[in-house]
Amino acid sequence: MKAFNIIETGKGLDSWTLVDLPDPTPGPGEVLIRVKAVSLNTRDLMVASGYFPIPPKANVIPVSDGAGEIVALGAGVTRWGVGDRVFGSYYQHWQNGQFPADAELHGLGGPLDGMLAELVTLPESGVIRVPDHLSYEEASTLPVAALTAWNAVMESTPRSASGATVLTLGTGGVSLFAIQFALASGLRVIATTSSHAKAERLRSLGVSDVINYKETPDWDQEVLRLTNGQGVDQVIEVGGTGTLPKSLKSVRSGGLVSLIGLLTGFNEPIDTSPILFNKIRLQGSGVGPVHMAEAMARTIATLRLKPVIAQVFGFEQAKDALAKLQDPATFGKIVVRLD
Repeated sequence: MKAFNIIETGKGLDSWTLVDLPDPTPGPGEVLIRVKAVSLNTRDLMVASGYFPIPPKANVIPVSDGAGEIVALGAGVTRWGVGDRVFGSYYQHWQNGQFPADAELHGLGGPLDGMLAELVTLPESGVIRVPDHLSYEEASTLPVAALTAWNAVMESTPRSASGATVLTLGTGGVSLFAIQFALASGLRVIATTSSHAKAERLRSLGVSDVINYKETPDWDQEVLRLTNGQGVDQVIEVGGTGTLPKSLKSVRSGGLVSLIGLLTGFNEPIDTSPILFNKIRLQGSGVGPVHMAEAMARTIATLRLKPVIAQVFGFEQAKDALAKLQDPATFGKIVVRLD
């Protein structure tokens, strides 16, 4: 089979090498999946560039997100049949409950082999059924970006009630899924973006209030104006230290800032006084367990929600797809079609 390997981390795009590998066979309790599509995340670029805090195994197959068709079953498999359409859980050994201390040691795409291969084997407990209305390309976007957004918007404690206001930053995959889940739950969404073209696309999704942060660099003040000085109930914070100070000013007293990404950095000093004096809840949030992914998939099926895809590349164009991930004009998910 053909697959991509990371022969040597730290080289970014040049770390990905197309290789021929023996076809895998499923062991006991495993399923063999013919991968139809994968989608890319910033995490994949971090692994290739050597920035991810947990080093991958040698010659790891990259990419955390993927969907495909089960083509063979290992001994003892009872949950699945040949022909079933599935996507892989990012955390392969976290089924439910609190975040385990060793969860990151079992993440697809580094440390474990990922999905950028024609065939992969996964435990039968580590895959989720694809909603019938989704293509493989669309389903491949669910494991990381969609579940991260779901965890923040739908699983926060307490969960925002209908009519509450959520602030999203930018138009990456997590932010767009957060918008879709929030709107489907009856929440008001305020979104930031960098261009008029993106603002119009956000409005087409149903976002009523869009702030162009290039034209309005003090976007936190505009958020306060749009909320009559109260601030939003929740911020989906994907920027890191470059945006976190304004997010803390944008959220109401007692509100929630869900810290998900570090796109603008992570090591700058932060004034923590708003957290203390406004009793803000600052919570790290990310991908959830298998059972949460199953609940998300059922809701996506019920709502017939469609992921936003920016561009689809061919298998041998995977490095071009990874480069596209860095394009600030991108709106939605970058997908690689294998079959």
